[in-house]
Amino acid sequence: MTAPSFSSHLGSSSYRTPPNTWLDFNATIVPQIYLFLDRVVIDRGDGISTRLDEAEVPLVALSFRYPTGVVRASDPAERFFFAKDGVFLATNRDFDAEARARYLLERFGAVDLQCVEHYAIPPNTDADYLLRIDGNAHSHCAFFKSALPELQKLGFAVEVDPDYPYQVFKGDPPWYAVLGTKDEKPDWFGLELGVEVEGSRVSLLPALLSILDRDEGTGSLPDLVDDPARSYALRANETHHVMVSGERMRAMLRVVVELYKDQSGRALGGCDARSAATVSRMVDVFEAEGQSLDLEDPKGWRKRGGALMARPGETCPPNGLRATLRPYQQDGLAWLQHLRECGVGGVLADDMGLGKTLQTIAHLAKESDRVQCPSLVVAPTSLVENWQREFQKFAPHKHVLLLHGVRRHDYWEDVPAADVVVTSYPLVVRDQERLAEYPFHILVLDEAHAIKNARSQVHQAVRTIDAKHRICLTGTPVENHLGELWSLFDFLNKGLLGDEHQFSRWYRKPIERDGDAERLDGLQQLVQPYILRRVKKDVAKELPPKTVLAVPLELQGKQRDLYEHIRVAAHAQVRQVIKKKGVRGSTIPILDALMKLRQVCCDPRLVPMQAARFVRESTKYAYLMQFLNAQLEQGHRILVFSQFTQMLSLISDGLQRASVNHLLLTGGSRNRQSLVDAFERGDSDVFLISLKAGGTGLNLTSADTVIHYDHWWNPQAQAQASDRAYRIGQKKPVFVYNLYAAGSVEERMLQLQRRKQYLADSILGTGSAGPSFDAEELDALFAPLPG
Repeated sequence: MTAPSFSSHLGSSSYRTPPNTWLDFNATIVPQIYLFLDRVVIDRGDGISTRLDEAEVPLVALSFRYPTGVVRASDPAERFFFAKDGVFLATNRDFDAEARARYLLERFGAVDLQCVEHYAIPPNTDADYLLRIDGNAHSHCAFFKSALPELQKLGFAVEVDPDYPYQVFKGDPPWYAVLGTKDEKPDWFGLELGVEVEGSRVSLLPALLSILDRDEGTGSLPDLVDDPARSYALRANETHHVMVSGERMRAMLRVVVELYKDQSGRALGGCDARSAATVSRMVDVFEAEGQSLDLEDPKGWRKRGGALMARPGETCPPNGLRATLRPYQQDGLAWLQHLRECGVGGVLADDMGLGKTLQTIAHLAKESDRVQCPSLVVAPTSLVENWQREFQKFAPHKHVLLLHGVRRHDYWEDVPAADVVVTSYPLVVRDQERLAEYPFHILVLDEAHAIKNARSQVHQAVRTIDAKHRICLTGTPVENHLGELWSLFDFLNKGLLGDEHQFSRWYRKPIERDGDAERLDGLQQLVQPYILRRVKKDVAKELPPKTVLAVPLELQGKQRDLYEHIRVAAHAQVRQVIKKKGVRGSTIPILDALMKLRQVCCDPRLVPMQAARFVRESTKYAYLMQFLNAQLEQGHRILVFSQFTQMLSLISDGLQRASVNHLLLTGGSRNRQSLVDAFERGDSDVFLISLKAGGTGLNLTSADTVIHYDHWWNPQAQAQASDRAYRIGQKKPVFVYNLYAAGSVEERMLQLQRRKQYLADSILGTGSAGPSFDAEELDALFAPLPG
């Protein structure tokens, strides 16, 4: 683009002194002030990359009209001559008035071109000022919207080039939105949003999408809209923009994020009842600002979205249910029924021990009274028979079919006649083709964090099952990172959170990496209708108190020396690997190094190293044996959890030598339920349990003491293990003891546990996000022991 010329608008500024005639030097005339706005495309000279709209720099020519004609601010003439009634007159130039005009213009952000260093302004540009060196489309349009009217009130005459790209529509044009259409296509965006100008609709979605594409998911909404109190410009066409408040801009961007179409042109779910809830919140922002929004909803999505957000109505328990539902369980049943009526899936995420199984049985029994199609429950292998027992206990009139074991193939023909079919996660993968032959009414995933890896075979298998409604049961919808939440919703309501890449860009990375509270709040609001979470302290008032105690233990002697020896070597090795592959590419070496340190803290006999062979000291093991003896003398019944089955074997050997009767449950135990029954009968007062085998499906309310011998990253798994004892039916106060080596990797892991707990609580609406695992935290984990 060539440099603009202002000469045709301003006239000549060259004057000659008139002949020697009588002159009057006393007149002084205040000039008329003129502004002319145009733009020029430039390259910045400081190497800073710019967006296209910032490269179109707005320029201003300032001129003053006297009776003799128009002069520029840079014209050196001090007086002007003109003829009047046959007499030549002279008038002094009003430099004070011109200076005031320049001062006013500069107060509104104009910068004298002589002061500009970093812009390669073409030398033939016929202008005087640049609008804001640090400006962008928002500030340029704000000048047009607010500053120009103020200058006009002060007497400035303004002219704008028709192609000036930062013009703003007069007034505040009426807004409209169309939420889906009757002929909506699968790849259609699902929302139209814009303004009406001179009887025509102008869509502003391209402008909103360009903001997101340009940002590429690297910034937060506060970064994109950093000041809710200021106004932002949305490009409507080549020359005109619409100015909106920061709050309105954030509300619109949040809607677009949910419905975002990526650069390949694929829609991420379109517009429906769930996204209509976010659209409703956007409408509320418009109304709060006194700006109407003409919303067209041909499919009734907003109404359906409102129904989803509404409080569930009352519902009666199913006929024949042999249980009296507690008030919160009755609410849980009503919520499950409400989701079914709205046609969406959800996560029942109650605390362990609050009766998720009973609420689900009541829901399935009620649904089997309505339809002829069976429902399907998928559970961990260890819990399959437990589901059968629970149905026999609470709904014995329902036909429950177990597809379990090598003889399960004999019962496939009975599937259509069953009320409920129960199988396991491993068998879903093996029997995927057979299951695909049958339609199911409701598909329930028990301990649904089993599908948290979206690339796993089990995740892919359960997604292929034909079911009208889907439910996840898990007290830990987020254990380690937000990708697990996406995996659940990919199964429950595909498209709600976009595809995995989109979710990572717009939610996971900004929240986990940057602690973006704005996007965390947006994600929490988005998933809130689909997650029901109640904690014991709020709904189970009859439960006795639970006390959680941390027990720090100092490593001594050879055990301490061994820890430091392994720590120094492991830290050096980890840093070397991270230098080559980065933190993400070094997961296995990092976990291996941390594992060795954890083993030293538990007992040197766990460490598979030559240096550990002759170290027999274990502070934690010695403490546990003394503590167990004291607790048993006081009549307590105890659960001991460890992630290391070898550690449980060492403890079992020590208890045998001390003639202490005990039970041991690991992943290799085949008599799981009989061991539980034996403990509940009182056959033994100590139950050693591996965290993996005992974290789910156990009811051990006869115990009143829980000991966690060691810890790992996941606080949810540890809490689940504690809740084997602290659940409905517990009559005694429960004490939970967390043993850890003071100053070691175990203590620092407990700190990381609390941070991960913040993230989980945030999604469930009970907390705020914490920082993610990074290289700096790795250095803290490998820090030396104090003292």
